[in-house]
Amino acid sequence: MSDKTRATGGREPGRRYEIHVRGSLGPTMMQAFPTLAASRRGQDTVLSGSLPDQSALYGVIHELEALGLQLLEIRPG
Repeated sequence: MSDKTRATGGREPGRRYEIHVRGSLGPTMMQAFPTLAASRRGQDTVLSGSLPDQSALYGVIHELEALGLQLLEIRPG
């Protein structure tokens, strides 16, 4: 077991992402993404944070779509 796995209670740590979205997300919309932080890049928003697995990433993508937001880019980091 690696040190990272041991530090997270036996689970592999999540992977960090930057998710670029068209437009500005206000506090109400950000409630849909409680584990992510938002920052502005020009007219757009960047959601960033760690997600535990690929299904969590798909969950964020699904939520963006459900809210009618335009996904511009996803960058692992």
